[in-house]
Amino acid sequence: MARALYRKYRSKSLDEIIGQKHITDILSQALARGRLSHAYLLSGPRGVGKTSVARILAHEINGIEYNENTVNLDIIEIDAASNNGVEDVRELREKVQIAPFSAKKKIYIIDEVHMLSKAAFNALLKTIEEPPEHVVFILATTNAEKLPATIISRVQRFSFRPISIEDAIEHLEYIAKKEKIKISKDALKLIAKRSDGSFRDSISLLDQLSSLVKNGDKEITVKLIEDLLGLAPTELIDQLLESVEQHDVDKLIKLLNRSYDDGIDGTIIINQLTGRIRERIASQPEFLPLLDSLIDATKSPQPQLKLISVLGMAASTTPKAHSKTAALAAPTHEISMAIPELEEQATKDKPHKPKKQPKSEKLDWDKLIEYTRQNHVALFSVLSKCGYDLSGNDLTIYTNNKFYKKKLDDTRYTSLLHECLQQTGVFGLDIHTIPTSVPPKDSQAAAVAAIMGGGVEVSVETSQL
Repeated sequence: MARALYRKYRSKSLDEIIGQKHITDILSQALARGRLSHAYLLSGPRGVGKTSVARILAHEINGIEYNENTVNLDIIEIDAASNNGVEDVRELREKVQIAPFSAKKKIYIIDEVHMLSKAAFNALLKTIEEPPEHVVFILATTNAEKLPATIISRVQRFSFRPISIEDAIEHLEYIAKKEKIKISKDALKLIAKRSDGSFRDSISLLDQLSSLVKNGDKEITVKLIEDLLGLAPTELIDQLLESVEQHDVDKLIKLLNRSYDDGIDGTIIINQLTGRIRERIASQPEFLPLLDSLIDATKSPQPQLKLISVLGMAASTTPKAHSKTAALAAPTHEISMAIPELEEQATKDKPHKPKKQPKSEKLDWDKLIEYTRQNHVALFSVLSKCGYDLSGNDLTIYTNNKFYKKKLDDTRYTSLLHECLQQTGVFGLDIHTIPTSVPPKDSQAAAVAAIMGGGVEVSVETSQL
């Protein structure tokens, strides 16, 4: 069985650790001087070398060569996620009293230490503070903020940094050459970016991609990575930003609809846009408000709709700061015309006022349904089974079930519904969907419906005999 690349190329010494020189230099000097702590805390994001440093440090302390295939009885690794109870810690406290089997120190590596329960931390506290002379603790975590302050104050803490894109590209290129994997520079850069500073993730992705290019006869390209990860093409992301710059809402909607038709998730597009804006923000600070809105969009329960809203608003609004800067930057020209000539010129150059939006007519639900029946059968099949309520500019559509709500919340149906409303003379409505039937207007009937779990109001006409 072939070994995973991230295991095959795992660092074997502190000198081989990449991107954490601020940590490895201090540890190397401490080892050379024999100035060891009784407890260390290695914290930082996943996949940046915490576990590798913990294992290397454990072997260096004991003066033995690090080999991950060899088991050393005096180096004990504990996964706190599955051994997080107070009984587990009490058992550990008993075992630490036993002297090392053959090494100088008995070293306990506790991974994901933040997963310990509060009671387990309390049980561990005294042992961490005053361990036996022959014991060293190395704690590792991705969430140091979840550790009690009493634990943090009793250890030497080392904070790991996310791996820089440059370091990741260099190391991936080294592995690719060793493994004879053909890959373009742009593809290496994309892998490094998509790994969010995690070495392990970047190498695992390279490993996964290498299986798609058998015998090295095919090159790993940006297109291959985008297809594998379900990413939007880089050109599409740039075109979206260009549409915002050019205030071309129509083009923007078409690009987004095309991406959704291709099965690209809205959250992925949001993340790609934030990454692209971050690269360009120094030269285009006018994108700062958009960046802020996109960050909030990731928290939306309907990211696709939120993305249309955020980009649409950004495209339809001309940034005042940008307009002012452009005006100030315009060159100054000498004017040599008499006042009557200037007045005549000003009249000619006076911009035409944009046409006002037509006055909105009152919503006629039956008219809307009939229009969709004649022009958009798919929308009609859903909308005809819904009820509605209009309050001011808020149009609430009661879809009767979650299935129809999901349909109407789809970006294609949403844009189509707005178009149909405009075609029937209705403008400026805010549309909301609720997956229930229209609530009864009568308060007593509404109370009964609530008790019975819902219901539809029916009008019954009585006739005199």
